[in-house]
Amino acid sequence: MTSFGKIVSGSTLLLLLSPVSFIGCSRQNSAKDADTTFAEQAAAGGMAEVRLGQLAQERGNSVAVKDFGSQMVADHTEAGSKLQVVARQANVSLPSDMTAEDRALYSKLSGLSGTAFDQAYASAMVNDHETDVADFEKEASQGKVNQIRQFAADTLPTLRTHLEKARQLQKTVLAAANL
Repeated sequence: MTSFGKIVSGSTLLLLLSPVSFIGCSRQNSAKDADTTFAEQAAAGGMAEVRLGQLAQERGNSVAVKDFGSQMVADHTEAGSKLQVVARQANVSLPSDMTAEDRALYSKLSGLSGTAFDQAYASAMVNDHETDVADFEKEASQGKVNQIRQFAADTLPTLRTHLEKARQLQKTVLAAANL
């Protein structure tokens, strides 16, 4: 084999091996990226729960809505504090505000009052917590960053309780509106 043949063969081998190395790095980065994305979304969602809970305390028509809002503020503030610690440990930067979608929901709910607010808030809380439970379950079972995975697992029971209470709140608010 000529020198050129050896170079081509060596280059081909190098080219064939290089993607394997990059794929391995890519998988590690995408795993961390999935955990980072989860943490960022959890932080933004938690901020939204707090702000919406405060709004429910101000605008809610029923005591049940005001009480649920109060619980959201307390529980999601606590979870947000825990997530801040976890994020620092995992070297993850968290957002400082809600997502555009959550800001739009806040704006929509801010324009409502009375029974209309109660119904829209309860519905939003059911939808949001269904998504949260699914996202936290996925992270708790598939997360690669230990601290973030453990945060998801530890927070999951509270979110499941929130979902159950949100569904009950929705039934209560709808029943009250039909009286």
